[in-house]
Amino acid sequence: MNVDFSKTQDGLVPAIIQDNVTSKVLMLGYMNEEALTKTQATGKVTFYSRSKNRLWTKGEESGNFLHLTDVKLDCDRDTLLISVQPEGPTCHTGSDTCWDEKNDPNFGFLTILEEIISERKNNTQNQKSYVASLFRSGINKIAQKVGEEAVETVIEAKDDNDDLFLNESADLLFHYLILLQAKGFRLNDIAAVLNSRHSSS
Repeated sequence: MNVDFSKTQDGLVPAIIQDNVTSKVLMLGYMNEEALTKTQATGKVTFYSRSKNRLWTKGEESGNFLHLTDVKLDCDRDTLLISVQPEGPTCHTGSDTCWDEKNDPNFGFLTILEEIISERKNNTQNQKSYVASLFRSGINKIAQKVGEEAVETVIEAKDDNDDLFLNESADLLFHYLILLQAKGFRLNDIAAVLNSRHSSS
């Protein structure tokens, strides 16, 4: 990896640390050539500490190591993007990230939709909400709706109308997200199961 360490007087380049699974940015550190070499050799992310004036392996005191999964170099060859598997919280404050964020998977709009469903679940007295009415009806009604949408999706899959197929697929996914929360789960729980299967295969 041809990193240009000569661009700064101290020979340090920024190293952006990103969770390999959630893609959440965990922290920013600095590396010199020796730190990068040690990181790649040991599999544990090592920085050059500007306050300690020495190499510093993240977790050497706390045990919260950052296990290396990948290293990428930017187009200017002076910034590293390092993918890791974190062991415990990353920040010294005990937070998952140095921006005091939870290191949870984010599924884009589906995560936003999950939050809306959660709000409706916690406010079942909302008479205007279709989702709230499903939660009022109970698990059997919700499960029935998922079954109905699944059948309709299969029917449309056998035809040639892509628009109908996509709409039925959206209905199925929407009601499945409701069913998940009715059972006390989120997409994150399903992703964890799939990831464990992938890791063991």
